Amino acid sequence: MSEIRRIEVKQITDAADLEKAFAIRHQVFVIEQGCPPQLERNQEEESTHFLAMVDGEPAGACRWRKTEKGYKLERFAVLSEFRGFGLGQAMVRTVLESLPADAKYVYLHSQIDAVTLYARFGFEKVGEMFEEAGIKHYTMVRE
Repeated sequence: MSEIRRIEVKQITDAADLEKAFAIRHQVFVIEQGCPPQLERNQEEESTHFLAMVDGEPAGACRWRKTEKGYKLERFAVLSEFRGFGLGQAMVRTVLESLPADAKYVYLHSQIDAVTLYARFGFEKVGEMFEEAGIKHYTMVRE
């Protein structure tokens, strides 16, 4: 893909878009990264899902959910052919804007390669590096 003309990130409101998001996540997490499918597809019903489109094509997906600690951003996935064009930043920005007003404690588990992306939005690493689904992560918090 040589040039992206239009990026749109929207909250998912129908089953067809949710299936597109699941397909993107499956490609990135299960096929590319080797994450067990049952781990990748947990807690779906309690999550608020998003689909990122590039020039009308499904290109990325993510979600947030409320936990006992606060609001957790999760499952940020961008198809390989759409990486490097700012789609991840657009997704983080949209998700943060969608959080409820009472979202005082916002956190995520960042893969090592994505730490700088989340740091641009005020997230800071806390604690030691850990493995989740065989992939190295840091907990990152934005208060």
